[in-house]
Amino acid sequence: MVGIRCIAVCLLACLSSTVLAGEEKKEPKKALDAEKLAAAAKESMVVIHYTGRDGKQHGLGAGFVVAEDGLIATNFHVIGEARPIRVQLADGTKLDATSVHASDRHLDLALVRIPAKNLKPLTLGDSDKLKSGQAIVALGHPRGLEHSVVAGVLSGKREFEGVSMLQLAIPIEQGNSGGPVLDEKGQVVGIVTMKALVTANLGFAVPSNALKPLLDRPNPITMDRWLTIGALDPAEWKPMLGGRWRQRAGRILSDGVGTGFGGRTLCYWQREAPKDSFELGVTVKLDDEAGAAGLIFGGDGAHEHYGFYPTGGKLRITRFAGPDVFSWKILQDIKTAHYRPGEWNSFKVKVAKDKFTCFVNEQKVAEIDEPDYAGTKVGLAKFRDTVAEFKRFQAAERLPSNGADEKTLATISKMLAGLGQHDKPSTKDLERLLKLPGAAADVLRDRARLLEKQAEQLRKLALAVHEERTLAELEKELKKKDADADLARAALLVARLDNEEIDVEIYAKELDRWAREITGGLPKDAAPAKRLEALDKFLFKERGFHGSRHDYYSRNNSYLNEVIDDREGLPITLSVLYMELARRLGLNVVGVALPGHFIVRHEPAEGEKQLIDVFAGAKPMTREEAEARVQNITGEAAKKKDFEAVTKKAIILRMLHNLINVAQREKDRDGMLRYLDGIVAVDPEAHEERWVRAVFRFQAGNHDGSLVDCEYLLKNGPPEMDRERVQELRRVLLKDTK
Repeated sequence: MVGIRCIAVCLLACLSSTVLAGEEKKEPKKALDAEKLAAAAKESMVVIHYTGRDGKQHGLGAGFVVAEDGLIATNFHVIGEARPIRVQLADGTKLDATSVHASDRHLDLALVRIPAKNLKPLTLGDSDKLKSGQAIVALGHPRGLEHSVVAGVLSGKREFEGVSMLQLAIPIEQGNSGGPVLDEKGQVVGIVTMKALVTANLGFAVPSNALKPLLDRPNPITMDRWLTIGALDPAEWKPMLGGRWRQRAGRILSDGVGTGFGGRTLCYWQREAPKDSFELGVTVKLDDEAGAAGLIFGGDGAHEHYGFYPTGGKLRITRFAGPDVFSWKILQDIKTAHYRPGEWNSFKVKVAKDKFTCFVNEQKVAEIDEPDYAGTKVGLAKFRDTVAEFKRFQAAERLPSNGADEKTLATISKMLAGLGQHDKPSTKDLERLLKLPGAAADVLRDRARLLEKQAEQLRKLALAVHEERTLAELEKELKKKDADADLARAALLVARLDNEEIDVEIYAKELDRWAREITGGLPKDAAPAKRLEALDKFLFKERGFHGSRHDYYSRNNSYLNEVIDDREGLPITLSVLYMELARRLGLNVVGVALPGHFIVRHEPAEGEKQLIDVFAGAKPMTREEAEARVQNITGEAAKKKDFEAVTKKAIILRMLHNLINVAQREKDRDGMLRYLDGIVAVDPEAHEERWVRAVFRFQAGNHDGSLVDCEYLLKNGPPEMDRERVQELRRVLLKDTK
């Protein structure tokens, strides 16, 4: 919900003060008796607590009863992802939540289950019937003051990130989040979700109708499972000294104050570092340079270790010989221009018995001779109340360089000198960049900071390098025999086209870990039916995976990494996840590309085949039900070929077409070009898509690329292709190059 809140603030800042003032001065058409409404709703109000950064309980927001058997509605951001939740009832009773009954991060809504009976629920009204100027009352617990009542009016409806929001002309304070907005009948018409920072008397609420699908189609996650969201693999990492360590999108994140002095919290790598001499590296970004975070090495697995990390805009090397401040020693404080505050910075330490050599962004900044070297454990550390992100942690005898050699720098410098004012790099420029080592994109970004006039060209070059490398990996993966191709890896590469931060290996390991967890609860000779049952239980009952209820066409639902992180997706992405876990469990589950609704089929060596609707929580589906669904979606009878098992290549192509459809609705031409590039890379004979790409490239100013597509089509296109149109575009392109 951070994105929605930020967009709300930005949009409100752009509104004229006269418009806001006019909205605030509107009088309700009919005055409400706010005190009576509040008194009637008081028994249904709750306070939500969750464990804060310091490990203590905090009253964070409000909620309200929606079912007498212990169901509480609130905001997603109020419950604190993957943290213990406690609910305080109106009579003061405090109960720990037993499950997150349903959640939707995009809508900022959550339903929490507590062990209680005979509660008094509030009635949900129809938010679609609300009119601007209508009187409303908001309830909550601002700044820890319980049962606050604020009367005002609905000043309008706004849309942020595709979500319709109610704009309230009432003062909203911290602690109101998750509280109900009532109409004159005392029915809930909204759930308070954020405060406008540009005016004191304006806030926003999610319409109550958005909550109803969560009630109708929940995705319950028990608290023991909720607390594992984003959890680090204990076979890989061991957090120590408090704080909070988790993973998301291939990164390790750390927040919260540790229990060690200086707010120190540690996370030890559980593998053994190479003996004698080795190199240790990680890339780090801090949200607050007053804090510190970086590498630890020479550790004993507990309190003793060396540290190399940024703090206060400088770099520091330390030695911790014990748990208290008296055993801590600063070996060096280093001020260097090679460190970039507020950005990603790579740290590396060459560890030898007689010397430590420390580097930042590939530049040597310090040496420690004849250290008092002790243990062999390595890992990560964070200090004080900052939020740190880590990526690319590595330990090996020799790490690959993140920098660029002289040849790379010389090639890029020469290229920059000849770029001119072109919007797109030429095909020759791109080919030369692709022949350089993997650091080319990073060098381009560094130069962008130094050469502002050429920054846009550099970013486009870096993006093109990233896209081409990702497409090359995708093409290579899908050129394998279908049985050998890694479908999860291919799907993650599709997502990486839009997000170069995605670490494919991290997600592949996560799926392996899940498969081990599933098989760990089964006998070794478990029958296929039992393994399939365990898979269904793990994904849909324990982990809460579900089909997307809101914003079905969001691109996030097509990104496998987002589906894994948020436990929500489209039929095809959920099916990919299901098939990949099934493969790891030794099950034969194939994809079935029904028109408009992707499903899977379990095909055991012995016994009946079974169609499965993964989008509906792995619900078994008969052939008749599947045919009826096709008829309902397409208006035509299902064909025999609709039920044939599809290749992994066909699945990836369907995912790319889904993304093209979303980009087309959003009028995102760059996105459409990326996905067309993906389709052509995977299927060179996708002639129709290649023609569309030729036109888009021409319109975007990439005449070299457009000409390449035209030449290919004229040489390899099918007989039914309109060659005259292709030839006309080719003539225009050749004329422009003269």
